[in-house]
Amino acid sequence: MDNQIKNIPKVELHSHLEGTISPPLVRRIAKRNSITLKDGLFTDEDKFAWEDFVGFLNAYDEASFCLRKSIDYEDITYEYFKSCALEGVIYAETFISPDHADAVGISYQEMILGCAKGIERVEKEFDIVARLIISCVRHLGPEKAIEVAKLMTDNPHKYVVGFGMGGNEYMYTMNDFSPAYNIAVNAGYPCTTHAGEVCGPESVWDAINCLPVSRIGHGVRSVEDRELLTELANRNIALEICPGSNLALNVYPNWESHPLNEILGSGISVSLNSDDPAFFDTTVGKEYLNGSKFFNLSTKELCNISAMAIKASFVDKKTKSRLLSKIPQ
Repeated sequence: MDNQIKNIPKVELHSHLEGTISPPLVRRIAKRNSITLKDGLFTDEDKFAWEDFVGFLNAYDEASFCLRKSIDYEDITYEYFKSCALEGVIYAETFISPDHADAVGISYQEMILGCAKGIERVEKEFDIVARLIISCVRHLGPEKAIEVAKLMTDNPHKYVVGFGMGGNEYMYTMNDFSPAYNIAVNAGYPCTTHAGEVCGPESVWDAINCLPVSRIGHGVRSVEDRELLTELANRNIALEICPGSNLALNVYPNWESHPLNEILGSGISVSLNSDDPAFFDTTVGKEYLNGSKFFNLSTKELCNISAMAIKASFVDKKTKSRLLSKIPQ
């Protein structure tokens, strides 16, 4: 990595913890848990093998399937945030899914305990602050989302700082999930949701009009509606942008067609993120490097993106202030 880019204090607000597990770590955890992984999960280059969105989801689920114990969550949390710290990340939030954990027999409390141990180890050993966002799964429905929100609010933890939603954007409406989001926001948790990735700007309008969100996961297709761009800027709603993911999943065919610069030019707060780095062959460091390489962003502009990300983060004000002081202005 270019030294100037490497030295930039970086911030990540959008990754999915299960999507950060590298193939070697998947094999290590599977072996520990006596699980046989399906043939064809990895390529000859030791990357996850998938060709389309359905293939990606299947590979993602298969990798997540190896998780069985609290220590597995500790390991994946530690390994991911360690890799971030080694690339100059000073703060990172990651989505964790109680539904994924429940599917393999891990309770909410066990999941959080494992993640917390991983965070405490990595914060002690590396210069990084790490936090968790509890994520419900859209296609599992509004009732499951309420259960997830209640799990979070009934079991508060200092490292859990927000509530979000991922999953199939075509399923249900945002308003269907307002009861779950109201549980979270009434308990003092800031919120985000995935929108404007697979679906168009109407999904972002749906999100900002129906849910109490201060951030949107992805949101890149907001550029298709100039009024929406203005509204996002006026409301100071930040976009968690994941360019490498967008290209990997064919939201955009190439770097030239990606709207990052147009979004920045609209005065909208953005962050640069890896989404599912183990599957999309990216890292936070690569996203910053690509910001320079493909979007001609200067070191100062990339530092400004880090500062915007800290301001949009869900961490407490005191920590926010301390982290902002680390970013050259």
